[in-house]
Amino acid sequence: MIRLKEAGRVIRWAILILFLVLLYKIFVPVNYRLQSDDPEMNYSFWQLSTGSVICYTHLPSSLKNKQACPVIYLHGGPGGAISQRVFNDLKPLCNDGFDLYFYDQVGSGRSGRLSNISEYTVQRHVNDLDEIINTIGKEKVILIGQSWGALLAASYLSEHHEKIEKVIFTSPGPIYPRNKTQISITAPDSLQLRAPLNTNKQANESATNLRIKAITFFATRFGIKIAKDEEADQYATFVDSKTYKSALCDTSITLANRGQSGFFAGVMTYRSLFETEDYRGAIKGLKIPVLIMKGQCDNQPWGATEEYLKLFPVHKFVYVREAGHFINAEQYDSYISEIRNFLLKQ
Repeated sequence: MIRLKEAGRVIRWAILILFLVLLYKIFVPVNYRLQSDDPEMNYSFWQLSTGSVICYTHLPSSLKNKQACPVIYLHGGPGGAISQRVFNDLKPLCNDGFDLYFYDQVGSGRSGRLSNISEYTVQRHVNDLDEIINTIGKEKVILIGQSWGALLAASYLSEHHEKIEKVIFTSPGPIYPRNKTQISITAPDSLQLRAPLNTNKQANESATNLRIKAITFFATRFGIKIAKDEEADQYATFVDSKTYKSALCDTSITLANRGQSGFFAGVMTYRSLFETEDYRGAIKGLKIPVLIMKGQCDNQPWGATEEYLKLFPVHKFVYVREAGHFINAEQYDSYISEIRNFLLKQ
């Protein structure tokens, strides 16, 4: 009898200790080692009527006779940020007479964070972009959308296509709600697509922990933050430093930190994608000229890319060999020459 009582006492203590360890793992903040940021660019802020505080950089045309339509770059993610590399890679367009605008979407980079994380939605990003275009004050603009930025551009077109002159989709992600049949379509053998050596899933699994799982759960299920933005964003940037390997054909390439990622903007906007109404009917057949670029080792499914080709009849498709999701990082000459040719073509 005494031994049974002692055994019960040991079990109760073990359960208590395990419970305390669990609480520690979930609620004690974690620090992550990060590589240094890119050199700082000159930047300013827009205070939008949507309530978003947006950090942006304007690179003006180097020509007096500038192009009528400025270019706005939409970064990937969701929850990504603008990097020094993007500035440098697209800066030659200024020599062609284009004004360039780069901005960190709300909740990421140097832009403001929202106190109510449930407001991070695709529609919020569309509304912010519309306000930005109105603030720039041009009748029409050109959009360059990378990855998630391509989805944002497509969503914007469904509501405000009259404000867009041209669109460039680079490594576009699948349009939501996903068309499973379309996504599963395989690429022609002639393209010789190659799967990247690394995957985002592998990187996420190697970096995740119990606290992050709890933070994600409370955020996506209840719209509650159990961690400060600083800690969550630090984790998102840490993961980003690992996942970029899945975006390259040549994994020996080392990319600089792309900027401070936005954790809550990322997970909540991604969640909202599954609640997005199907806007394919609103963009199908639009006569807006479109350039679609895809790398040989792009980590996005071929079927997703093909859907853009089907939706936009006035398109040019450029397939770039020996390039992954970040075409500019591996085949820059092809990247910038195709963009320049497309934009300068009347």
